[in-house]
Amino acid sequence: MPLARVGVRPRDRSVTARAPAPCAADLAGDPAGRRRRPAHLSPTGAAEASVVRRAAGGLAPARARRLRSTQSICVTPVTPPEVPMTVSVPPPRTLPPTRLSGDLHLDRRSLLRGATAGAIGVAAAGASGTVLAGTAEAAAAAKPPPTGRPPLWRQADRKGLVFGSSIATWQLDRNYPKLHAREAGLLFTEDDLLWYQLKPGPDEPLNFEPGDRIIDFAEANDQRVIAAHLAWDEGFGEGWSEDDLWGLSRADAKKLLYGVIRREVQHYRGRADGWIVANEVTDPEEADKHGFRTNVPWYRTIGPGYIARSFHLAEEHDPGALRIINEFGFETVNEWGDRPEPRRRAYLKAIDRLLDQKVPVQAVGIQGHLLADGFHRTFRDKAYRAFLREVADRGLPILITELDVLDEGLPKAPRPRDRKVADVYRHYLDVTLDEPAVKAVIAFGLTDRYTWLEEDQPREDGAPRRPLAFDRSLRPKPAYTAISNAIRHAPVRKRLWRSKKG
Repeated sequence: MPLARVGVRPRDRSVTARAPAPCAADLAGDPAGRRRRPAHLSPTGAAEASVVRRAAGGLAPARARRLRSTQSICVTPVTPPEVPMTVSVPPPRTLPPTRLSGDLHLDRRSLLRGATAGAIGVAAAGASGTVLAGTAEAAAAAKPPPTGRPPLWRQADRKGLVFGSSIATWQLDRNYPKLHAREAGLLFTEDDLLWYQLKPGPDEPLNFEPGDRIIDFAEANDQRVIAAHLAWDEGFGEGWSEDDLWGLSRADAKKLLYGVIRREVQHYRGRADGWIVANEVTDPEEADKHGFRTNVPWYRTIGPGYIARSFHLAEEHDPGALRIINEFGFETVNEWGDRPEPRRRAYLKAIDRLLDQKVPVQAVGIQGHLLADGFHRTFRDKAYRAFLREVADRGLPILITELDVLDEGLPKAPRPRDRKVADVYRHYLDVTLDEPAVKAVIAFGLTDRYTWLEEDQPREDGAPRRPLAFDRSLRPKPAYTAISNAIRHAPVRKRLWRSKKG
């Protein structure tokens, strides 16, 4: 996903769900608003090149990827009918219940932060502890419609695979948790361990409540956990300024980063099956001779050794959890014009450097953010198989992470668009799952109700994005069938993990 310097857009309270705040690329003169890369980096790497100022003040990222937008969320309290609960959603731990009346409009960031998130979570939850948020569909059905097939986790388990999905506490509405618990054997933490939640500002204490709650959810539903991310240059909140990150001395940067990693890993020791230790740290252009990105605050303040040290800290404080490096951009030319071949070479070079240094990297994450438009023409099956084999030859298992399909350039009508998205899933997974070193497929969400693409890359025609396996009403789409069929036709392999679901 696109990379950001500070990690968030500045808050704009006038923003609505269909009109997200402008990103830095728009301000940098990119008419399409999609090529979000830094226009300039001085030879000395001046920090001012990493951000642009909005007219309204504040910081916006110059290289924006997964921007946590200020999209509005409408939360309408509804009294649900009495129905049997088939999934356990742990309630918020600390805040007392509150009554809400009428329509309450909040930007997503406010909903996710601290007391506001907790109060709304409790108020909308009722006895079940689920958060009633998002769309009208959230209250429409007592439980997700059946698929007519075994759950995806079970289909995958029969082939020695793990199937999982990301989810966040703000998505724990009335019925989506049931779908996630039913279909996913692994939970990938989407938002709740990012710094805007974990450490909202340089002077703020660590806040483990969101992470505790999402991991409680996973454990209550017998799901394995991949916790994300320990070292990343995104995910910071509005409480972090440019100088708070780029202006640190080496000693202060080490104290900050390593201190947070140490306490976070200690806190969740034994509860995470894997850690994304280093996320999006490689690049073929803005990189050193080993492929590591240099336009990262941790690299500039600490030096390239921050990556190795992060892995050693994870090993020291949670030795039983898998330690993963994770990266994107290996399938086709992406929407920012990055070609996959140089990105593959940079990633392999960086992995080799870590292995040569005896850094305890144990697995390789490959983000599966796929572009539907022209995919079958530009995705080179043979070259991608060779890339996966090169990773496997290094003795490392492969996890496909953050899998979704950007439906840009496809028809507005849902039916033909869904068919084309499904064809991309089928093509990609048929190739990918032929490699026995691929041990897991982890979707970046299961329902179109909650997709980062809706807020970060809305369609110009105004049609809602449809990148995932289930629609907004949690009905299975052709993408679900394509994923299921690809798993069904995949060869059996040696397991990385056995399912906790039995």
